[in-house]
Amino acid sequence: MALVTKKHLGQHWLHDPLVIARIAQSCAEGVATGDTVIEIGPGEGALTQALLQRGLRVVAVELDPRCVSHLQSLPAAATGQLQVVPADALQLDWPALLYTTGARHVVGNLPYNVGTEIVARLLLLPQPLLRMVFLLQKEVVLRLVAKPNTPDWGRLGVLTALLADAQRLFDVAPGAFSPPPKVMSSVVALQPLPQRRYDVDLAALDQVLRAGFGQRRKMLRGSLKPWLTEAQILAAGANPTARLETLDLATLCRLAKQLSPSS
Repeated sequence: MALVTKKHLGQHWLHDPLVIARIAQSCAEGVATGDTVIEIGPGEGALTQALLQRGLRVVAVELDPRCVSHLQSLPAAATGQLQVVPADALQLDWPALLYTTGARHVVGNLPYNVGTEIVARLLLLPQPLLRMVFLLQKEVVLRLVAKPNTPDWGRLGVLTALLADAQRLFDVAPGAFSPPPKVMSSVVALQPLPQRRYDVDLAALDQVLRAGFGQRRKMLRGSLKPWLTEAQILAAGANPTARLETLDLATLCRLAKQLSPSS
């Protein structure tokens, strides 16, 4: 079946069999035959079929009614190996879906326009997943796996480092898709932690990150001036003349803890 992609949904059908096989293999790590995997945005079902062939049960979350109809017509849907959930991944009740399906693994070729938000929402689930494998725009993956004092280190990388182990697996060229996107893609594996690396209030941390990364060239004493004094910055173990992008996760969390309850 060949469906015309819809640009406003960010659709690019993955058709390279070698790439599909590598993603399926990456997703299958630590998953036993018969286990359930949730796939976001299956589209025409190329990756879906690869997962089914590995003996996995797939819960496919798909927004496009055309793709929903196609997936529901597959033999695996009739046998119960494939369950199709017509829904927007950004509006889905994820805790309820995980509870009813028993799934703890998620995979997907995520639309570039909403991929970052989907990843962030899944990282923040109250019940951590065991493993996520996503195909995303390469620049997004670089931000997910970024380290301190690099150009890609920002809010997304800090959140990921706080909540998960992240590994960039391999890159995917535009020719692996139809139509080819104008950018390179990458596959990333995320293993959420059972608890945060540091006990920190997420709202306070985000306030620090927005202030510091929103003014990357400013020293801490300037970018954080509305919320923290130089004494508080020093108490967190940071140099007031440093820039936020040079700080590691532990220091950023200590800065967040310096925020007063009223800030």
